[in-house]
Amino acid sequence: MTLDEQLSESSVHEHDRPDWNATFIKEKLVNYMVHDVGKDPDIASERDWYYAVVYFVRGVLSERRIRQNRYLRDEKGRRVYYLSMEYLIGRNLMRTVLDLDLNILLREALSEFEQDLDTIVACEVDAALGNGGLGRLAACILDSIANQSFPGMGYGIRYEFGMFSQSIEEGMQVEHPEHWLRHGNPWEFEQPNVKYRVRFNGKILCFKDADGNDTCQWVDTKDVVALAFDVPLSGHKTPSITNLRLWSARATRDFDLSYFNEGNYVEAVKDKAVSENLSKVLYPNDSTLRGQELRLKQEYFFVSSSLQDIMERFKLENGDIRQFPKRVVIHLNDTHPSLAVPELLRLFCDEYGLEFDEAWDLCRQTFTYTNHTLLPEALETWPIAIMEHVLPRHLQILYKINHQHLKEVKHRYPGNSTILSRMSLIDDVSKRVRMAHVCIVGSYSVNGVAELHSRLMQAGMFKDFKEMRPGVFTNVTNGIDQHRWLNMSNPGLSALIKESIGDKWVSDLPALVELAPLADDAGFRRQFHDIKRANKVRLAQLVARKTGVELDPSSMFDVQVKRIHEYKRQLLNLMHVVTRYIRIRDGVENDMVPRSVIIGGKAAPGYHIAKQIIRLINDVASTINNDPAIKGLLKLVFLPNYNVSKAEIIMPGSELSEQISTPGMEASGTGNMKFALNGALTIGTLDGANIEILEEVGDDNIFIFGMTADEAHDLRAGGYDPTLYFEKNAELRRVLEMIRDGFFCPDDPGRYSDLYNNLLFGGDHFLLLADYEAYIACQKQVEATYSNQDRWNRMAVLNTANMGKFSIDRTVRTYAENVWKVKPMQLKR
Repeated sequence: MTLDEQLSESSVHEHDRPDWNATFIKEKLVNYMVHDVGKDPDIASERDWYYAVVYFVRGVLSERRIRQNRYLRDEKGRRVYYLSMEYLIGRNLMRTVLDLDLNILLREALSEFEQDLDTIVACEVDAALGNGGLGRLAACILDSIANQSFPGMGYGIRYEFGMFSQSIEEGMQVEHPEHWLRHGNPWEFEQPNVKYRVRFNGKILCFKDADGNDTCQWVDTKDVVALAFDVPLSGHKTPSITNLRLWSARATRDFDLSYFNEGNYVEAVKDKAVSENLSKVLYPNDSTLRGQELRLKQEYFFVSSSLQDIMERFKLENGDIRQFPKRVVIHLNDTHPSLAVPELLRLFCDEYGLEFDEAWDLCRQTFTYTNHTLLPEALETWPIAIMEHVLPRHLQILYKINHQHLKEVKHRYPGNSTILSRMSLIDDVSKRVRMAHVCIVGSYSVNGVAELHSRLMQAGMFKDFKEMRPGVFTNVTNGIDQHRWLNMSNPGLSALIKESIGDKWVSDLPALVELAPLADDAGFRRQFHDIKRANKVRLAQLVARKTGVELDPSSMFDVQVKRIHEYKRQLLNLMHVVTRYIRIRDGVENDMVPRSVIIGGKAAPGYHIAKQIIRLINDVASTINNDPAIKGLLKLVFLPNYNVSKAEIIMPGSELSEQISTPGMEASGTGNMKFALNGALTIGTLDGANIEILEEVGDDNIFIFGMTADEAHDLRAGGYDPTLYFEKNAELRRVLEMIRDGFFCPDDPGRYSDLYNNLLFGGDHFLLLADYEAYIACQKQVEATYSNQDRWNRMAVLNTANMGKFSIDRTVRTYAENVWKVKPMQLKR
């Protein structure tokens, strides 16, 4: 029997096979429990059953992967390789079960062992492979690549501890190691034969070879081994999958016996410990030189192992290295993988003997780059001194790229030394390498992630590059995966929508627009409201478990969950909460709608102000939640350790989505899309994808306030003085003085003086005071609307109905057709 016949015999790939039933699944589960988990099914724990179920569905994905790889080897088409430092894939089991259409049969099979699938799913730990929106977007993109059968895979790092697990102790964020691998990861396949040597430090020897060509060798390096782990990811009811290959760092030498024999046990394993630091944590703190060096090494470790692997696959399936761009497109998700540009050039020149000009031309036909930020401080730059020490060959290559690039700039702008300085890859003043410039110069396509972001990016910090290479820049608005963010995480609403308009929307999100007429159906609105109420109860239970705070599900659930950052303006949200608190205490608003405000997100360990904001949120919450004068009209809670699995409960249970970033600073956002898809109304600024959500849902179904990005720019340029807003608004003044004077922390009155001073005398760079009055007024509009529940429910239905544009499938299809130039695989079912 051939392998294809064996796979066909054992596979569950065809869902209409007559032998594919609960009895067959039961036999498979027993087999995995005994042979792979090593437990007696009669006494197996819930976690044991979790492993058995994962091994079972992982086996199905593995069969598909083998078929798919055979197809790709035969077709020899172009493939996309997605490089990202983050992948927030969350829990994977239920999503995969739904993708494989196994939900009913698997539940039936497990019931014969007196096991419940939902309980088993809850055993899964979120994979700690990311931090925020960047990582969640990357995970959605891999899901969609599989959904639409595009030939692609992802590369990342197998972080042992992720970023950190957040707890709140005495109101403060405390970081703990995120031990997500403590029980192992049954989804992954370790690939012991897939490993690559990654080099650091050393020196460069340049000479002329026997043919008189200039040659450079990188010698005396300190090396680390990259070991591959594969995680297959399913497509929704398709025969295709995508693979996420993660790299784990290993020492080239685990143990030095000579040190051990001398009794120096620490030194004996020093190389192992130092080497394996590279895949310990996501984004090591780079506030010190040692931290910066570790982070640079981590990024190079990631791109070097990934490119070597891509090269190896290309060599197995193709002959001429000059055909590389016809078979390979490498996508850089933000600047973290930017070292891939000089690394590919190094491989072409040093390993394949290509001349620099030819190699550089091949590179520029291979890379595409997504920019994710408008914050100059978030654009990576590396000190030349550190790069010279860690990656001397790459610095040498970057100088050569820059020389070639600046020659082009000189020809385009003769005699303009100012533009030469602006466009150089090297900042001669700070002595740093500008990695965003490297990505732009080395890529044939550069995109932003929302229409406003792309416009500002091209008109602002990359204006010179846009003018020089206008055809390179484009926009690809972000999207979300409706399979996870509605079909899976909100089963009640998903079932109602399927009952009302069918299930076409599950694979074609724009079909949700058929819901729009039902917004005028009173019966449908009641059902929609009842489902939201049930989801609010579920969210309130989560909050109670994690914080001990009891929320009233009949109150408005007002939610802001995202990374804690000044530009995202959690502090403005908090200023509104304090304003409400003052009004309740003063009795000036007797008809106020009860409101539960939920805030969540992590602050970077070295970001002092963000951590102070978290502490202030908790201090304010402690005061409000324990004040009997509030009479249930207001509660505030900080939900710790926000992650994907919590988001799957938060998004369906939320009613008001806070998207209040400083205009011109949020590239896109995807949380705004997830909230709206689940029927939450947005209060937001004209920033990022909020603008496109506004265009889709209409002015009457969203709450927009404040200035535009252009107005924010003009305000700063004209000499913004926050004290003017402070002096003219008595309510704002009272709010800030309460924070300044320690009303919420009487044991330490000066605790938040730095926050106060930063707003009043530090320039208020993020324009909180300028937007405060408009925000408070908009919140009054929110409250008036919420008082009319029938109107609110109608608006909520229309938000869900008009989210079709924001499917990740549209995003990936745009990339595939316009940027990557890849076509779907024609796999047989």
